[in-house]
Amino acid sequence: MQHFIESLSTELNVSHWQISNTIELLDSDATIPFIARYRKEKTGALTDEQIIEIDKKYKQHKSLVSRKESILNSMRESGQLTSALEEAIQQSESLTLLEDIYLPYKPKRQTRGVKAISKGLEPLARMIMSENVSDVESAAQRFVNDKTEVFSTDVAISGARDIIAEWVSEKDWVRQNIRRIFEQEANLTSKVVASKAAEDDKYQSWHDWQELAIKTPSHRALAMFRGENEGFLKLKLIPDKQKVIHYLDSKLVKGGGEASKHKSMAIADAVGRLLFPALENELRATIKQNADETAIRVFSTNLKQLLLMPPLGQKNVLAIDPGFRTGCKVVCLDKNGNLVHNATIYPHAPQHDTAMAVKKIKSLVSAYDIEAIAIGNGTAGRETAQLIEHIRFDKDIVAVSVSENGASVYSASALAREEFGQYDVTVRGAVSIGRRLIDPLAEFVKIDPKALGVGQYQHDVDQKLLKESLASTVELCVNQVGVELNTASKELLTYVSGLGPKLAAQIIEYRNQKGDFDNRESLKKVPGLGPKAFQQAAGFLRIKEGTNLLDTSAVHPENYAFVNKLSSDLKISIKELVGNWKILRSLQPESLVTEETGLFTVKDILSELEKPGRDPRGEIQPFSFDPNVKHISSLREGMVVPGIVTNITAFGAFVDIGLHESALLHKSEMAPEFVKNPSDYVALNQQLMVRIKEVDVEKKRIALSLLNIS
Repeated sequence: MQHFIESLSTELNVSHWQISNTIELLDSDATIPFIARYRKEKTGALTDEQIIEIDKKYKQHKSLVSRKESILNSMRESGQLTSALEEAIQQSESLTLLEDIYLPYKPKRQTRGVKAISKGLEPLARMIMSENVSDVESAAQRFVNDKTEVFSTDVAISGARDIIAEWVSEKDWVRQNIRRIFEQEANLTSKVVASKAAEDDKYQSWHDWQELAIKTPSHRALAMFRGENEGFLKLKLIPDKQKVIHYLDSKLVKGGGEASKHKSMAIADAVGRLLFPALENELRATIKQNADETAIRVFSTNLKQLLLMPPLGQKNVLAIDPGFRTGCKVVCLDKNGNLVHNATIYPHAPQHDTAMAVKKIKSLVSAYDIEAIAIGNGTAGRETAQLIEHIRFDKDIVAVSVSENGASVYSASALAREEFGQYDVTVRGAVSIGRRLIDPLAEFVKIDPKALGVGQYQHDVDQKLLKESLASTVELCVNQVGVELNTASKELLTYVSGLGPKLAAQIIEYRNQKGDFDNRESLKKVPGLGPKAFQQAAGFLRIKEGTNLLDTSAVHPENYAFVNKLSSDLKISIKELVGNWKILRSLQPESLVTEETGLFTVKDILSELEKPGRDPRGEIQPFSFDPNVKHISSLREGMVVPGIVTNITAFGAFVDIGLHESALLHKSEMAPEFVKNPSDYVALNQQLMVRIKEVDVEKKRIALSLLNIS
């Protein structure tokens, strides 16, 4: 363990004690949000990203240790374990190298080499391997035996070569060196499957493609793997085979006699039949894993930005799910997102009942004291937004275009049926659109992240890894913002540190039976919610109108005594202290440190008391598309128009400029320097001024640039 901590300390550039303490907290089942927020003294204020990385590496380390124990036990039982082998196994620092060491001793299936050994040909193989036999044919004659099915010297020599091929392929130094050649020199080649060439219109770019495998970007690798899985492409990932054979010959073949010739033949067989297929599969898995991790990292970054979009807050909202033939579904929501009215209007083709639609909207705005309008950005979204822009209301109304991605998934879900069983899916979808404006985070947690339209290749990557990463992202976002205990849904509570679905359901049931919680302390009365869960969750739960003012803040209950003493020392009440920035900023944090409350915690407490329960998500910024951009044919190269980022990929970002077609801002057009990671340059929902670089009306493709904008 000490060696692991030292190695990880160097890799992450953090101190040994920080890693050791973090591992101790993880082993005690503390959650990452809790550790990052409330155990800064223990970790040296490591960020949640750093703690996630430590957790990932620690799990890999435990997996490696477990596999070592399994191998050692197996080898002890079979009598194969020597002190040298045990030391080599214990010193292995990766699963790959560990398996290389174990391979020659691993129980085997009936391979050609194993069958040859069962026929008594191992001594002949050893003679050829050592190259100390001058007449291989004569030596092989001694092993010809009908009973063992070695009917001729050719059969004997062929079997001996099979044995040698396996010996060569199982040598750990051979696999490690050839693996290095694969990693550094293998080419990824892609050819179209001849019978599919005519019907393939998705993967034409890779019908005859070659590049160095290690240089293949993640999005291209995933696209080609998908093309292969769908039967359009055939991929190979191999280096120069003759170069590898020559390399092994130079290391293993000593002379130039007959035995050397057969040994060289066995080496060529080992390379072509055993090493290349195995190491190509390894390289495929490595490239796929790296591509998966990159795609998942991009997806998680996008999801985080989506979940942390600024909320409108508690306001009465009119939400519209636009449509043409079936009309626009309109719902009115109160400040808490409750549905109070629904209707349908038909302002667009084919009905064109615009006057009635305008009259209805103005009536609803007045009747339900509407303060903002949420407009779905899907079919007829732009037309509906233009309709709203031209309505003259008797008060200021905020109109916001809202992403519809995943609304249909929510509207058909069991949760939506539970909430709005008496309404059809179109009404439920409109409610979801409106609630996304009031509080995006609270609404988005109800929907599978894969349906939110902010990922790429999400169906091609490792689904277990994707699910874990996205769940972790949601958890971090929920706890970063905090949750109002008395209004939160079960889905939102599920992601609170230390709770999970079972305790979330228990909290909802208790709240329904007993009424609102008066304070955080009363959480302990919830059946099944013990001290550990309370410790992990309490700081992230808010009670706005409870009996304890500190319950509105992110100050943890374990630090209430510190705040009480501070207010007592200052001779003011907690009510007078909270929000009193003049007093709080005049305090010297270093002078307030105690044995129980360290400097990081003191600073966090003072910051939180200054603005208790502050929302880290910022405020909604007004945005309008260019009214002159109504169709793709309206665009001209060189035009500069406003847009909003809707998705970020490894190769660029998609930007909504007010058309049905999304426009691509390739990473090469983001900055004059080389852009490795688009997320370093643009953010989801970011408002941009972009230049139209290229328009293909026929293919409905729009290319954008951030360069040369005057």
